[in-house]
Amino acid sequence: MNTPIHRPVANAEAAAPAPRGLGSTLVLGLGTFAVGTDAYVVAGFLPGMASSLHVSEGTAGQSATAFAITYAVLSPVLATVLARVPRRALLVGALAVLAAANLGSALAPDFATLMVSRVVAASGAAAFTPNAGAVAASLVAPAQRARALAVVVGGLTVATALGVPLGSLAARALTWHAALALVAALCAVAAAGVLAAMPALPGAPRIPLRRRLAALRSPGVVAVLPLTVLGMAAGYGLYAYAVPVLRALGAGERAVPWLLFLYGAGAVAGNLVAGTRVDRHGPLRVQAVGYTALTVTLALLTLASAAHTSWLPVAAVLMVAWGATTWFQTPAQQVRLINAAPQETAVVVGLNASALYAGIGLGTVLGGALLPRGATAALGTCTALAAVCLLHLLLTRRR
Repeated sequence: MNTPIHRPVANAEAAAPAPRGLGSTLVLGLGTFAVGTDAYVVAGFLPGMASSLHVSEGTAGQSATAFAITYAVLSPVLATVLARVPRRALLVGALAVLAAANLGSALAPDFATLMVSRVVAASGAAAFTPNAGAVAASLVAPAQRARALAVVVGGLTVATALGVPLGSLAARALTWHAALALVAALCAVAAAGVLAAMPALPGAPRIPLRRRLAALRSPGVVAVLPLTVLGMAAGYGLYAYAVPVLRALGAGERAVPWLLFLYGAGAVAGNLVAGTRVDRHGPLRVQAVGYTALTVTLALLTLASAAHTSWLPVAAVLMVAWGATTWFQTPAQQVRLINAAPQETAVVVGLNASALYAGIGLGTVLGGALLPRGATAALGTCTALAAVCLLHLLLTRRR
């Protein structure tokens, strides 16, 4: 089950050039950094945006839900419709849509307009991220796939390390409108970088949507995929509301950007270590350790919130652990799915991306509903979800 992936695949990878080193995937990591900054930056200035648009923090957080749900629904649809578009043109075009949508968000005069712009931004992200993952897997040798995927996902995790706290600082120094305008500029720079450095790759054979969804009939895929939804709901559910959670932990306003940075630093480390360990030890052992650590971390956050601790070092350590134990998941999950359906690599990577954002959407809905009852109740619920993840892994480990 945990054997390396050495089988040929009948999809776009068949037309890929000879394997390159991991350096060839760095430009794709830059693109996912732009996407991740777009997706997560709202967490850094949620209170200010809510106040400016005259809505509650829970309502403002649903802009992240709209982004995530739109991504989850559109990802397989766009993968089908845009399959034959050359990969470089597709990736650059998707980043251009993101840039325009973020500019629209920056200029939004009300919450309804903001929500529309977030839906448009999600369509760009849905076109970019799965294709970036599939292209990265095709550019390297099979033994390096987990690490290549970790580089691509690493762009998302670096965005949580740098994009969110920098967005928070930009919103404090300027406004949240200016912060989103800077995100639009970042997406444009990433588009230029991909255009300049990405090798020319043809489009893939068009895979009908029915066939993409047919992968869900595979027992292994059906067993593994729900863990992506559950894991992201548990780990990410309250991140969109990280500022209110940090207040419950006793963090002052000046400490918030640095604590968000520590979360992101943990996320980067967790993702990169997981990619290396999966290649060496297989995905199941990595996931077992990771979900155990996630459960413990969330339980400690719950206790710290209930105790109303104001000791900043405790919050700092817990934020690093929260980031690491949330973002260790993706390389292992994608390798498990590719092992379960080796002839459908591009399809299952895309389905996993949809499931990831569905989990984020579910988590933000849950967080928005629970946060009015207090951070302790919300964190306790996420802890229970993390424990369910570990149970699900144990029940499906032989799939």
